[in-house]
This record gives sequence, C-alpha cells and structure tokens, in this order.
Amino acid sequence: MAYRYDADLEFLANCENEDLQPLVDILTKDKDGKKRYTEGLTKTKEYKTYYPDHQKYWKEIIADLQTFGANTFVTLVRGGKGVTYREILCDVCDTLKVNFNKESATALIEKNLLDKVLEKSIEELSEEELNAVAEKLNIPTENMGKQALTSAVLVGIRQTMTTPVFLELGWGIFGISTVGTLLAGTTFGRILGAATGPIGWGLTGAWTLMDIASPAKRVTVPAVIQIAFLRRKYS
Repeated sequence: MAYRYDADLEFLANCENEDLQPLVDILTKDKDGKKRYTEGLTKTKEYKTYYPDHQKYWKEIIADLQTFGANTFVTLVRGGKGVTYREILCDVCDTLKVNFNKESATALIEKNLLDKVLEKSIEELSEEELNAVAEKLNIPTENMGKQALTSAVLVGIRQTMTTPVFLELGWGIFGISTVGTLLAGTTFGRILGAATGPIGWGLTGAWTLMDIASPAKRVTVPAVIQIAFLRRKYS
C-alpha cells in the first residue's frame, strides 16, 4: 500500500481528528465492527504509532482508500498504488446512478452525489418525519401536502448544508458519525452508520434496499460520501 499524490484529497491533512475518525472506521471495520481482512491501514507503522492522532498519518488513510478503489491487478501493476479519488468518486456515482458529468469539477460531482442521496432519503420520510425536519429548519408547514412539504424541506436543507443547523440535523446522516454496523449484510446501510434524527430514519428505508455486492464498494461508497461532506465543511 503506497500513497499516490492526489490533489483532491490533500485537504484531509487539515481535517480534525474527530472528522477523520469515521473515515478510518469505514476503511478498517466491517459490518460487525470487526477488522476488515482486506484493509491495510492498521498494518502500517504510522497507524500503530499515532492512532488515534489521524492527522499524523493522513497519507496512509488516503493510500488505503486508493487501494480499495483499485482492483488487485491494477494495484500491483502500479507498484502497490491505488487509483485516484476522482476515479473512485465517478465509480460511486455510477453505482448509485447519479446524474453527473465526468468532466465537471470534483466538488460539483460530489454535490450531485450528495443531492442524489439527500433526495432519496427525503422521499422516504413519512409526513410526520417531514414535519419534524421542517420544524427544525423553521419551515412553515400549514396547509402543505406531502409533495409540497418534501420540496420545501429539500430546498431548506440545501440552503443550510454548511450551517450549524444542518450540522446538528444531518451531519451524521451519511456516515459522518459512522461507528455503527452495516445493516442486513450487503445493504447500503453502512452509509447510515449511527445516524440520528428524522432524515437518518428515512435513509434507513431509502438505501437498505440497495444491494452492493462488491466488498470494495461497501467501503468506497460511504467513504466518498464522507469525504464529500468533509470537503464542504473545510472549504
């Protein structure tokens, strides 16, 4: 496992340890919270020396993600180095059927990804749960049907995605607070992790029906969503 320079991931060097912890968990723990057989991060000297001071071995964290994003043959050919984050991001978007342009800037592709996951989660909320979210966002709900309320909540969340309100409401939704287990074997529940709040409940129903057969994608999908949120937080 060797670090491959990636301009799209260099910002992780400036992330706080508490923000890097969930990413480390995704890379190193399986659905039962046990060590992944395929991960290489915990075997590194840097991890053993500095954990949980993740800032001191951020390159090793990236290298492990890059390796998960590559198949074994490609990794060996490249001298143990994996693929770039952008390749992993586009693969995740393809997996989740996100509408995006591969020529767009990385941050824009991430936005398309987050929009897709957000829309799917909101659509699965009950009217009661929607009202709970709307109240948190100070959105008036009187005389609103579910469709109108869904649209209003989506707009409200997008407008507050980098504010303290959103961080309180949904920062943990897509894996930012992931320490939990992967729901029902090979489902998409890893993204949810230990998410709390009404949107988290909706995500349970929205994504656990999606089966991700590839063990690597059970890592790369939540990891990419995690990184997309971190980029927003630190940009």
